[in-house]
Amino acid sequence: MQCLTCFSPPHIVIATSGPSDTYPQRAYRNPLDELIRWLDRKHDHDWAIWEFRAEGTGYPDEAVYNRVWHFPWPDHHPPPFALLPNILASMRNWLHGGDVAKQKTNDESGAASATDAAAAETAKNRVVVVHCKAGKGRSGTASVSYLIAEEGWKREDALRRFTERRMRPGFGSGLSIPSQIRWVGYVDRWAQVGKKMYVERAVEVLEVHMWGLRDGVKIAIEGYVDEGRTIKMFHTFGQEEREIVRGEIKDMSGFAEVVTEVMKRKNLLSGGSKTPKPWASPQGSSPSLISTPPPSADDSSIRATHSDPGSPTGERENTNSLNESGTSAAAIGGNGASGADAIFRPRSRVVLPTSDVNIDVERRNRAAYGWTMVTSVAHVWFNAYFEGQGPERAGEDKEPDDSGVFEITWEAMDGIKGSSRKGVRAFDRMAVVWKALPDDDTRGRPSVVIREPAEGEEVPQSQPADWHGERNFEPTFGRKLGLRVATPTASAAESRTDLAAQSERGQKQTRELAGSGDSDGTRQGELPEEQHRQSPGQAMQPGGLQEFNHTVGLRPHGPDGEDIVHAGDGKEHEAGRSTASGDQQNQDEKAAGNRD
Repeated sequence: MQCLTCFSPPHIVIATSGPSDTYPQRAYRNPLDELIRWLDRKHDHDWAIWEFRAEGTGYPDEAVYNRVWHFPWPDHHPPPFALLPNILASMRNWLHGGDVAKQKTNDESGAASATDAAAAETAKNRVVVVHCKAGKGRSGTASVSYLIAEEGWKREDALRRFTERRMRPGFGSGLSIPSQIRWVGYVDRWAQVGKKMYVERAVEVLEVHMWGLRDGVKIAIEGYVDEGRTIKMFHTFGQEEREIVRGEIKDMSGFAEVVTEVMKRKNLLSGGSKTPKPWASPQGSSPSLISTPPPSADDSSIRATHSDPGSPTGERENTNSLNESGTSAAAIGGNGASGADAIFRPRSRVVLPTSDVNIDVERRNRAAYGWTMVTSVAHVWFNAYFEGQGPERAGEDKEPDDSGVFEITWEAMDGIKGSSRKGVRAFDRMAVVWKALPDDDTRGRPSVVIREPAEGEEVPQSQPADWHGERNFEPTFGRKLGLRVATPTASAAESRTDLAAQSERGQKQTRELAGSGDSDGTRQGELPEEQHRQSPGQAMQPGGLQEFNHTVGLRPHGPDGEDIVHAGDGKEHEAGRSTASGDQQNQDEKAAGNRD
């Protein structure tokens, strides 16, 4: 079975791929019945599941004795940060001997509710089982966050431990998606300096600045809705919303020109330049905003900053003015392939209901015979509370910044389906100008202060997705490089008109997310309903392009093939749990001593 243990003494967290009862998934994932028998044999009634699958678990709660917590969000993406305090608190309560029956129905195993007097004894044997689809990205984000926030691990040690226990040597890091790594940095700051307080605020995206913009690039603004189960597209920029500030965008209408650009890029990189960290911009090349004033809004408080989510303290540095050429030749490989510098300003206000913001980028180039070639696909998530120094301000009992700028390079963007594949370069650098809406702005929601529930306090969970998986959506559905049938060209205004004509249900949801509407049911500058990033309702075809083995490179069992790995004195537990070798124990004790 694909069971791993990411542990911190004396508590155990088991990461596993999503269990399944159907073929072909049973061939390379955990058959549900075998997983339950294994957990019952090793841990009796002292295990509970935390699942994060927005696509559905594939099993009913009753199949696991109702010992399951639901906090779903889409695959290959970081969680809505508002979920994390409840995820971590519920895991902590369970591992400390809390009674899951106080917050959920009693499980069908007939286990009696633990009394307060027996909580400490019960906690000795408790384990947490986390799973998503492959038991890597979403499960890794939750597991590493737990080690940092609840067990006091250093960020680097927690990431390293998850990689050691979850991945085979040579198959990369356990947590590899840049935005998920950025979220781990957020958790570290939230726990260390932010008093475990988070403020959810509606956020307006004012502008998107692009350096080295190539042709055929589509930019969209997205965010979470439906308690984080769905990613919603709030706005797609049209050409009339783009202002070219410097340079020109060359029309590379054919695939041959794109190949030429790729070859030029490879030649430029042949000098042995270092690959930047997946969460940081190259040092020494951090331009500030393109020096063109915005058409509206007082931007005197908007500061161009660069943040490193890998920094546990969230340190920031002010950026300098853009040089005369508009960008760094070293960063883009010279003027010949630099593209243009541009500012995108939405004609109507773009307001997201939460502080989680996703910028989605796709580049297309025309091919022959009615086809189009998708040459670039990338996206990036950031959270405005943390980019606005929220934890640091909370530590000083101050309000977070109400505006700011998030910057990122092309190399640091998230790729397709959690990989590093993004295709050819679509731009060199991007800066997103954002503003948190005040509570009296009718387009947004009042800010909500979210604190981690205290130990023993009842912890709410999210509404689970349909376990049948009938929606069966993937946020990356249809998002891949290669040939597609070309769609008719339409202006952004025509596209918005078509989108606005969609169902009244969608329009109502948008109005509710953005705030209360006028008496006639509309608001000035109201955003049209855009389609959710999810696939049609048809079932996944086994062996098709939509489904592949996500467990390649994952370790079966522990590092030495054991069923489960323990830290501590090496004594076997009453439930027949096996222990690691003496060498592994020494390594575990040494790693535990390095924690904060």
